[in-house]
Amino acid sequence: MTSSGLNIITTLRQMILTGELQAGERLAEIPIAERLHVSRTPIRIAFRALEQEGLLTKLPRRGYEVRSVSAIDIEGAIEVRGVLEGLAARQAAENGLSQQQVDEMKMLLTTGDLLFADAVFTEADVESYHHMNQRFHQLIIEAAKNPAIQAALTRNAHMPFASVNALAIDKNNMQQEAKRFAFAHQQHHHVFHAISAQQGARAEGIMREHAHATLGFDRNYHKLEQRGALTIFSQPL
Repeated sequence: MTSSGLNIITTLRQMILTGELQAGERLAEIPIAERLHVSRTPIRIAFRALEQEGLLTKLPRRGYEVRSVSAIDIEGAIEVRGVLEGLAARQAAENGLSQQQVDEMKMLLTTGDLLFADAVFTEADVESYHHMNQRFHQLIIEAAKNPAIQAALTRNAHMPFASVNALAIDKNNMQQEAKRFAFAHQQHHHVFHAISAQQGARAEGIMREHAHATLGFDRNYHKLEQRGALTIFSQPL
């Protein structure tokens, strides 16, 4: 996926998160493309991706509709992801990492460190973080050598904000976002050290907590719930 395509998906995901696109609202390619000043092609791709994430529902004729999703839905899906990735980290620690996996993880950690080396954190940095983060998590899954974990994560990824790829970014507050992602990246370092030292229980605990950190779920939930602006965190219909 191109960086522009990823940016469109991230933008639409954040618009749903904040309630700018409300539950039950119908979305069509042309109006959204005009609104975001892009062509219809990246919008079409974004709609399909967000449907896979469980944020949009495809309508029988044309277009999509924003799904109504409760806080319970999101909390449950993120908790399941944490359990599954925690299990993967524990089994990776028990199995031990290959030298190739160690080298690649170290390279990814260095890549992440460079993103937070100065005070500037841009949308391009978010895209770099996305790719680094995706591969880091996948390496842990691979090191677990348990195909059932990957299969379960794939099914769970269809729940809203449950996928490791479902980053929601507040582009109006990039300084705060930098702190959030920097914290999540420090957890990458901690889980790598735990897995390398074959500390299975510690690696599992860090990964379970990490499932919440990348999304910044608790911060967004409490902040937006208080002002009543979050469509998807409303009570279930």
